Amino acid sequence: MIIENRIIANYIYLRMKENDMRNRFDRQLLELNNELIEMGSLIEQAIEMACSALVRQDVEKAQKAISFDEEIDHQERDIESLCMKLLLQQQPVARDLRQISSALKMITDMERIGDHASDISEIIVTLLKREESYIKHLDHIQSMAKETSVMLVGSVDAFVNRNQLQAAAVIEKDDVVDDLFRKVQSELVQLIHEDPNCGEQATDLLMIAKYFERIGDHATNISEWVIFSLTGEHVHGQLIPEEQTQ
Repeated sequence: MIIENRIIANYIYLRMKENDMRNRFDRQLLELNNELIEMGSLIEQAIEMACSALVRQDVEKAQKAISFDEEIDHQERDIESLCMKLLLQQQPVARDLRQISSALKMITDMERIGDHASDISEIIVTLLKREESYIKHLDHIQSMAKETSVMLVGSVDAFVNRNQLQAAAVIEKDDVVDDLFRKVQSELVQLIHEDPNCGEQATDLLMIAKYFERIGDHATNISEWVIFSLTGEHVHGQLIPEEQTQ
């Protein structure tokens, strides 16, 4: 009877310890989600500020957008440190492991988006210092900025909400951004043919559009990592039902 009681007591102790470790792990995962949301918000602000600087021809705003890059890099290092702590201390397996490893991959793409937002702002500063009138309307470039911001926020939300359909919707939006880039490219090439003197500004605007197109690619990568974290399958724009991988 004494032995049985000790076995039961030991079993209860181990279960309580397991529950405590799980609760701690869940709290750390919540912290990870919050850090990702914060990093995504910083990048979104950098993109929106860069686009606003371009449209309003505001050098000061473009320079302020560049300053976000250092904060974004710092946020990446903090998240990386948290992920490594989770891997070493909690030794997760299966879906938990995929969630953390995917977050590590995601922040690499997010940091690159931050870099591209900074690159765009640096081009804008150079462009505006020439004090030239724009050679074309910026409608398509503005649309690219809007679509890529939506893709970024959607991909991070998909990870936090563990929403496979939301991640797939972001991947589909990449075609919209690609189509907009091709329109900008075609328009600018035509303008250069008509007036070779506008080549310098056309090149700057084309580079800005190209960076937005790359931002869309990185947001797509993030969503693919979200799907991997949920399904264990890394696919390129092809949704795999979760029940197939459980």
